[in-house]
Amino acid sequence: MDHLGATQLNAWKLFLTMHRRIVDAIDHDMQASGHLPLSSYDVLIELQGVPGHRLRMTELAKRVVLSRSGLTRLVDRLEAEALLVRDRVDGDRRGAYAVMTDAGMAALRVAWPHYARGIETYFAAALAEDEMELLGKLLQHIAEHVVVEAGGE
Repeated sequence: MDHLGATQLNAWKLFLTMHRRIVDAIDHDMQASGHLPLSSYDVLIELQGVPGHRLRMTELAKRVVLSRSGLTRLVDRLEAEALLVRDRVDGDRRGAYAVMTDAGMAALRVAWPHYARGIETYFAAALAEDEMELLGKLLQHIAEHVVVEAGGE
């Protein structure tokens, strides 16, 4: 498996390029309209989807694919904006939870239509419904393969 064929390498490069362009375009549009940066939205949406709107910082870092230092800086900024707070873990001096505030929930609700418009404009509009269904199946297949190869999650 040391050698990638031109087809595999080209598909990989296109995947990365497409991801970067779409994320950059959505982030630009959200910030230009005065809403959350996409990275902030990603953190808050992860917190919104869990009980108590709280996650340990290490778990949050895995979910948003940020380094620990990157997440710490982002959480510092979100905390300064009162969109979340840190809550210390009992008995663990180094451990902390990120907990979304009511203001964070409100910011998430206001930003959602802009995020959804970006997904539609830069991603969904490029494919017909049957193509989008096929893409979803292919991406799911890759995701399942990565979990199997990595020993599960």
